[in-house]
Amino acid sequence: MSLLAEDTDIADLGLRWKPGFSTLGPAFFTELRPTPLPDPYWVCRSEAVARELGLPADWHSDGTLRALTGSAPIAGTQPFATVYSGHQFGVWAGQLGDGRAIMIGETATGLEVQLKGAGRTPYSRGGDGRAVLRSSIREFLCSEAMHGLGIPTTRALCVTGSDARVRREELESAAVVTRVAPSFIRFGHFEHFAANQREDELRALADYVIDRYYPACRTTDRFDGNAYAAFLEAVSERTAALLAQWQAVGFCHGVMNTDNMSILGLTIDYGPFQFLDGFDPRHICNHSDTSGRYAFNQQPNVAYWNLFCLAQALLPLIGEQEVAVAALESYKTVFPTEFEARMRAKLGLSDSAEGDRALVEGVLKLLAAGKVDYTIFWRRLSHYVADNSVEPVRDLFLDREGFDAWLLLFSERHAQGVRSQAADLMLKSNPKFVLRNHLGQQAIEASQQKDQAGVAVLLALLETPFEEHPGADAYAGFPPDWASTIEISCSS
Repeated sequence: MSLLAEDTDIADLGLRWKPGFSTLGPAFFTELRPTPLPDPYWVCRSEAVARELGLPADWHSDGTLRALTGSAPIAGTQPFATVYSGHQFGVWAGQLGDGRAIMIGETATGLEVQLKGAGRTPYSRGGDGRAVLRSSIREFLCSEAMHGLGIPTTRALCVTGSDARVRREELESAAVVTRVAPSFIRFGHFEHFAANQREDELRALADYVIDRYYPACRTTDRFDGNAYAAFLEAVSERTAALLAQWQAVGFCHGVMNTDNMSILGLTIDYGPFQFLDGFDPRHICNHSDTSGRYAFNQQPNVAYWNLFCLAQALLPLIGEQEVAVAALESYKTVFPTEFEARMRAKLGLSDSAEGDRALVEGVLKLLAAGKVDYTIFWRRLSHYVADNSVEPVRDLFLDREGFDAWLLLFSERHAQGVRSQAADLMLKSNPKFVLRNHLGQQAIEASQQKDQAGVAVLLALLETPFEEHPGADAYAGFPPDWASTIEISCSS
């Protein structure tokens, strides 16, 4: 029987829903309702995500507000939380699961909708199942920022707030972020059933994901037609491409546990993330990461380690360990190939040539030596190619001679090309706006006083981060000194 059967106050969002993950059966999830929050209010909304979902133009009604804060059931849905396990900070953590995320369902267009912060589930592990306003705003903005940058990601429809208080290091306001993705399945879902030696469920999950999202694995000649090995290879390649984009844009995830890795190669679970300010390859953005496991320059290797865990989970289906290891091999070629392609685009190079790798490595060493602001450097370099304004770029470096020597090599590489085309490529590859910690913090502090204008302004800029947005230069400037004191941890 549906959990909604006895309700009369049911919200109709105007969406059609269909069975998706729930067809796998009760071994994979627990049906439950969100826990209401009192007196909900709108914090922020993404009209772009609303359009993608197919919501009506007047979707932000009081009924929708209540529904997306867990106070009213949604017609046509049977909410549930899923079970998974995983490695956290390199250590097997056992059973985890959706501790505060409740799946509303899958729309007829193939998008899953989750409420994060909607109350306790059987997998909350002693937690309250809630999310706080600050982390919800950060996840909302960064989801949409990554999409604006062209990086695969989960999306965020809205944040709904409440004056209800929850305790973290201190009492904070509660909130719910409505998340959207083709799938929220993680590496940890596979690890869970493998670790518990439940091969039937493991196979059912793999078959579901392959048939839904990787159908080409059924017909490939790779690995003598072993669809599970082909699936592992495809996930490895998507993950490699994602990590190349993270590294190129200067994005630190902060908590790359296996339960935070998307099986579709999406950026998922925005917690203690950060876009680099001054370029420091060893930067650690997560205050809880005392060992530096998830430092910026460690991310590509950690992703491969996580894929190895996924390979171990899939081994009962793949059959031979040698085949599983072979399925991981393409990561080692796809990541550097994708990264170099991204960096060439940042340099305005539409083709490859001998010496390009040295050009990239040379500038990254200069940036690291001077802790030069990563985003500002690349944007100013783009404008240098567009209008020959070299001093704004040169002024970023204390080592002027080193920069001049590199710029000479850079200019020689461009000598045979069309400068306007190179500038256009660079301006489309090097964003003017990223979600810096201090910008998010300012918007959060205003929102805590019920002023949502700052969140709305940031959203508008981050949705189109490569545009100039006249009048918004303050959002693209250097971070203030106090920005370095912001501590972002796993607590949210």
